[in-house]
Amino acid sequence: MKKTTYFWFRRDLRLNDNSGLKQALRASKNVQLVFIFDDTILADLPKNDARVTFVWQELEKINKELKEFDTNLLVLKGKPIDVWKKILTDYQLEAVYTNRDYEPKALARDEEVRFLLESNGIQFNTFKDHVFFEKDEILKLDGTPYTIYTPYKNKWLEKYAKTNLEIPKPELELNANYAKSDFTFPSLADIGFVKSDIIAPAYKLAGVENYDLHRDFPGKDHTTHLGHHLRFGTISIRSLVYYSARKNATFLSEIIWRDFFSQIMGHFPDAMNEAFKKKYNHIQWRNNESEFKKWCNGETGYPIVDAGMRQLNQTGFMHNRVRMITASFLVKHLLIDWRWGEAYFAEKLLDFDLSANNGNWQWAAGTGCDAAPYFRVFNPSIQAEKFDKKQTYIRQWIPNFDPSTYLPPMVDHAMARDRAIKTYKQALDMFPVND
Repeated sequence: MKKTTYFWFRRDLRLNDNSGLKQALRASKNVQLVFIFDDTILADLPKNDARVTFVWQELEKINKELKEFDTNLLVLKGKPIDVWKKILTDYQLEAVYTNRDYEPKALARDEEVRFLLESNGIQFNTFKDHVFFEKDEILKLDGTPYTIYTPYKNKWLEKYAKTNLEIPKPELELNANYAKSDFTFPSLADIGFVKSDIIAPAYKLAGVENYDLHRDFPGKDHTTHLGHHLRFGTISIRSLVYYSARKNATFLSEIIWRDFFSQIMGHFPDAMNEAFKKKYNHIQWRNNESEFKKWCNGETGYPIVDAGMRQLNQTGFMHNRVRMITASFLVKHLLIDWRWGEAYFAEKLLDFDLSANNGNWQWAAGTGCDAAPYFRVFNPSIQAEKFDKKQTYIRQWIPNFDPSTYLPPMVDHAMARDRAIKTYKQALDMFPVND
């Protein structure tokens, strides 16, 4: 049996400008592509999970592309370590190539797989692909990580200016190095899922040059829908940075936030489970379950909050400005632990990304690095007046909206603001800890 090099897809679902795949095709003349539906992830998902449907559809596209090269995708299901044990038994492996994943559970998974493969004399090669700069590529002069965004961004831009980034040209001759294979591509039912009613939209970059003018207005249809495509790697971060740097500085800045939060996760993994600023671990949250349920269902009595939550529940997406408003409301108005909201967004968002989701929730809660100060409490009514003055967004997600008959606010803003500031201040006064 001919020895085969495997390329393992994870968060990089594309054939073009794929770092690890390109290196595998350069190194071997017999490369088989594989994707593993991870049971440790799937076990906690509903059978109609929209992200599973999206991943399956993207894999199907890749499989169709590969037929042109007399190969196809090997799609397996199980715990990755068990799947690789079976591959070791069934096939002659030369090496395994993949792109790095930076989440704590993914790092543990990869170390387990690395140990298995290297114990059997097989190289496990990983490459940068999911982010533009990894955690140790942007550091202060003393070698420590940045925890404030603006100086990080400035250093990022300085380093980027020296990269001479160019859009890579396809190396067509490498296509001859795919292993000849004819595996059966599984149906969604084969992996235990059904097609979701939520359709993951294609990304759109038209109008990005005016991103800074429109980004805060949820009623305008100027969303790129890039989030889930970046999450699963259907678009190259390098090509996106190259494009954005020439189109709009504000849009590029949003992409840099993604790298910033990723390096925070890499340097401070404990922040994925607790407050980045330790003193905020002592806040006395109210954690009222019935109030949390109203927030989840979009029944708070504040139309802009309710519209956002209903959009999330129906589409797996929420406009970025509204994400800040809904998060602030949960944490400050209701004094519900930001981790409850973070977990709910993780369950619902098509573009859920651990580092960004955590970073943005801690920003809203005032507990994170470079976060909004604890005494900043969004007034939902003022936010709606400022960013959805004609109620375009509200009426889109709350049919037959009538301000005179709408649900009464579940909490008074002025009272909630004072309560939040008092609660935060008590925690900080009681447990003064230097961060």
